[in-house]
Amino acid sequence: MTLPQYPGGGPAVPSLPEHDPDDPIENAVISRLTANWHRRAMVKRPEPDLDELFEPDRPDYPEGLIPFREHPTYQAMDPDLRARLLGWGWVAFNKHIMDTEQHVVNPTFALVIEETFDTGLEMETLTTSMTQAMLDEQYHTLMHLNASSVMRRRRGWRMPETALPLGHKASRLRQRMARSEHPWQRELSALAFTTVAEISINSYLDLIAEDDEIQPINKVTATMHNRDEYCHSSIADEIAKAVYHRLGPAERALFREAMVDGLEAFAANNFPTWHRIVDLVGFDGGHEMLREVEHDPSAKRLLSNFSGLHKFCSELDILEELTFDWSTVTIEGP
Repeated sequence: MTLPQYPGGGPAVPSLPEHDPDDPIENAVISRLTANWHRRAMVKRPEPDLDELFEPDRPDYPEGLIPFREHPTYQAMDPDLRARLLGWGWVAFNKHIMDTEQHVVNPTFALVIEETFDTGLEMETLTTSMTQAMLDEQYHTLMHLNASSVMRRRRGWRMPETALPLGHKASRLRQRMARSEHPWQRELSALAFTTVAEISINSYLDLIAEDDEIQPINKVTATMHNRDEYCHSSIADEIAKAVYHRLGPAERALFREAMVDGLEAFAANNFPTWHRIVDLVGFDGGHEMLREVEHDPSAKRLLSNFSGLHKFCSELDILEELTFDWSTVTIEGP
């Protein structure tokens, strides 16, 4: 089994996310990223300034992604308060991605490098791929941190990530691992959640990347991150399949159960974070509104396109063994 190659072929040299140097916003995102990573040269050319490309009249977060957008309490919300809530929505979106990268994906990639799992793959190539992917994830974390920082500076709002709880995907895995009795259970749970994360991240980023109404910097950040993740999803797909085929019955059962837990976590709206946000903006009636929406059986999932994960489970021949209700999500293609 051969792992997918990064663009350009061969074991790839770790690189910045793919970008269009002629696009002023994409160029500014990369310039800010390299400046924050480290200034290696004593003299540098003037860099495009992300702050100058900020469009203050644009919303920071798609209103269509707010789970309570149709509730009368939200509809009657003061416009200035609503704008602040959307600002927090963007910080939360970025934090969820950063928490997933730092607390779910990279720790699992480290387990792969440490040969925790029996993959049957050639370790030198695998270690190179995993190390590259981990570096990519650090760049992605910085990209999303930068995007939140630009919004905070231009809006003049103090909205620190530390005011929000751990992203619900990472929190769900942490809770699951705390209940596990043995290391192998924690390790397979981490692998299952990482597999779901890496295969579903493109659909998650599309929620922002395909919105033409929001702040262009935010749209571009999601678009550029998305380009890198197409390679990561292929790598995660192959590693999970390689490991699964070498597992015993009990281990396979746990991996499948953890997959379902991960699928539910990655599809869900993050109500604990929204509860924190309504406190932070001082939204009267916000908690009651959230409780009503959260327990409404007709409430929609945040992430609905699970085509990649459905294909993965089908190829692994485990669809019939999963308790996940695929009718609640969108499946495209054969």
